[in-house]
Amino acid sequence: MLTLLTIFFLQFTDKASSECVCLSPAAIEMRAERGIAIDSLDYAVSPVYLDSVRRMGGQVLHTSRWMNGATIAASTEAIHAIEKCTFVDTVYLTRTEDDSFGISSISLRKRAATTEKDLDALDSNGQLNQLNLFPLHQAGYKGQGIRIGIADGGFYNADSLESLPKNQWLGYADFTDDEDDFFGTTGNHGTLCLSAIVGQKTPANTNTPIINLPAYRGTATAAEYFLFRTEEHATESPKEIDNWVAAIEMADSLGLHIVSTSLGYTTFDNDQFDFTYADMDGRTSRGAQAAAIAARKGMLLVAAAGNDGNKEWHYLSTPADADSILTVGAVNVDGMIANFSSYGPSADGRVKPEVCAVGQQTVLINPANNQIITSNGTSFACPLIAGMAACLWSALPHATNMEIRERIIQSANRYPEAHEQYGYGIPDAWLAYTQTTGFAPPLHDGQNAQKVLINGTLWIMHEGILYNIIGGKSR
Repeated sequence: MLTLLTIFFLQFTDKASSECVCLSPAAIEMRAERGIAIDSLDYAVSPVYLDSVRRMGGQVLHTSRWMNGATIAASTEAIHAIEKCTFVDTVYLTRTEDDSFGISSISLRKRAATTEKDLDALDSNGQLNQLNLFPLHQAGYKGQGIRIGIADGGFYNADSLESLPKNQWLGYADFTDDEDDFFGTTGNHGTLCLSAIVGQKTPANTNTPIINLPAYRGTATAAEYFLFRTEEHATESPKEIDNWVAAIEMADSLGLHIVSTSLGYTTFDNDQFDFTYADMDGRTSRGAQAAAIAARKGMLLVAAAGNDGNKEWHYLSTPADADSILTVGAVNVDGMIANFSSYGPSADGRVKPEVCAVGQQTVLINPANNQIITSNGTSFACPLIAGMAACLWSALPHATNMEIRERIIQSANRYPEAHEQYGYGIPDAWLAYTQTTGFAPPLHDGQNAQKVLINGTLWIMHEGILYNIIGGKSR
């Protein structure tokens, strides 16, 4: 259930009396390794201003140190008093209690159809093969040492689903007004996306000749993960963007490397808030602004392009319009674009999406019963790329977020040409790892994997076994 209140975003003039740096030891260590300085954006919103807002009747829901503001619930009388304060720069209405709230068309678009199937042990491999991930996996890189955030709507059974590794789960946070249990039946979209990254399911048939292979595997089964609920189940309002911004800032505070977000915003239940295509410029929405800041802070954000390619609004959504992130379109397992995959470019002419992955008949794990299903949407292409990035970063732990991003883009099958739906095309994980000779091949702690050159041929050696450029073992 959702308790509806009138919601505002307050932007403050400064950060008076703020002395708290909102970074964990892990985040500070990551910043130091990459030479990223702590600056004013890392300091908390002024506690003095928040106390004043509360005294005047505002209920502070969450804050944004990057936007220097707070999301609050307030009565008409209270907001009139608050907006007169000298420390309040701007007041934005983000949700009204008067609107007719229901399941909006946007919300419906996010609920992709799923089909349960009796899949054999190799069916889920198509989406990994398309990204050429198996050689990287065989070399020992499955996302170890990489922390991924999933910002989404519902995480039904994510705490108990057999196919999700609980020892890699770092925690969760809820930024919504939803009153239902975080892991309850409010929604399962986030759990489906999570399964695309870390899910594993072993074959039911123990007589299969590939008994040692999982029947289902995600793209980065060794990565650690943190769950953020930002999407409110029964509404579509700009407040959800501010929920998402707060989650991304928390991901930065926790020292996460990657955030996968299969959400996007264009129009809302109340059309006074609607964006136009001109707004998809990477600068207008607070979501796009925050995504660009996250990139400057060293995180890699991966966002779904959207599912509007066959509708009147056929462009991408926000925060997928942000600069310096990876926006992901959808193809089928044969590499053909899905007709629903949203179009780029961004309104200011940047290539969007950057890359594509399987988003038509993506193989996933059903949160209700742990069975293998298929589903459609750029929502599911997005976590496949996020997991691929985690494996690449695991193999190159000293690389920056932008180096990982560029390696993925430059490995795509259409690069350097770009298309308004494909972007640069489908990336190649192994090529992304091996293509740039200017990087030394750093090893992950505890792994014995390294690049070796034998008679002019590049190989990967792992645990005494040589793998060639396409992943085959030496004889």
